[in-house]
Amino acid sequence: MTDPHPAETSTEVDALIIGGGPAGLSAALNLGRARASVVVVDAGRPRNAATLRSHGFLTRDGVSPLELRKLARAELTAYPNVHVIERAVVAGLRPHPGTDGLRFVAGINARTPRTPPAVAARSVLVATGLRETLPTIPNLRSYYGMSIFSCAACDAWELQDRPLALIGETPDLAARARLIARWTDRLTVFTNGADVVSTVEEAELAASGITVERSRIADLEGERGAVTGVRLGTGRLVAIDGGFVRPVWHPALDFLGAVEAERDPDGHLVVDGSGRTTVPGLYAAGDAAAPGPQQLIVAAGQGARAAAVLVHDLVGVQTAH
Repeated sequence: MTDPHPAETSTEVDALIIGGGPAGLSAALNLGRARASVVVVDAGRPRNAATLRSHGFLTRDGVSPLELRKLARAELTAYPNVHVIERAVVAGLRPHPGTDGLRFVAGINARTPRTPPAVAARSVLVATGLRETLPTIPNLRSYYGMSIFSCAACDAWELQDRPLALIGETPDLAARARLIARWTDRLTVFTNGADVVSTVEEAELAASGITVERSRIADLEGERGAVTGVRLGTGRLVAIDGGFVRPVWHPALDFLGAVEAERDPDGHLVVDGSGRTTVPGLYAAGDAAAPGPQQLIVAAGQGARAAAVLVHDLVGVQTAH
């Protein structure tokens, strides 16, 4: 989509939003309506790009995540004070030491014409989401987003009462299994050879009818995105009709550079209940903020909340609780 409001004339703004997912676009909409000048920088590489349908978003249940972003951007065209720079990344964010009210300067690398090389902003909202690493299984990506998912709250309803897999190599696997068991009583946990489920946890899961398979996975089987089985390294095939995988998530925050905001042990930005980080003028919403991955509607709500607080902070009005 071509930006109807070219951003080359808006290099100094009230708010720079880094990331164009639900959190960032929701914040942009609300900041735009508050008459703030806004630039949104979006790389256009959403983590959920492989997902065909998103769920749990009121009035948009079942919509494609890409369609949701498209609809949101179309709404932003009504606000001439909001500029979206597409296919662009923030190369680096640094503090601005001047006395002109601008707190940050961000270098912009873009593939679009007429893009400013830098944006100076009074406030910055980080909404970059996460990068994810999946277990090393040859054909896993062929099913991811179609019959293998990462979010039970988002996608388990469509898989209920089927034989399912939970694949992962992280210590929270047993807890995730207990959650997924709300939707099916035919669940197999695959650790792919990782020692991440204790014998005590395995016994507890077994008491709930959940099987733990510790062998390494050779591959997944199926066709056209519909998984039908997990082939173990031993040669045995475990039949399934869908399932979940636990990725390892990495906050996409390399651009912060000299802006040293507090992070949690997993690297997410620590925020208060209003989205403020430990750096004045720097906010975070969505998956980049602690505790990390969440549903689209929650991320959008966080973006709206952070936008309201940002406006209060810009004018020096205490935020109501």
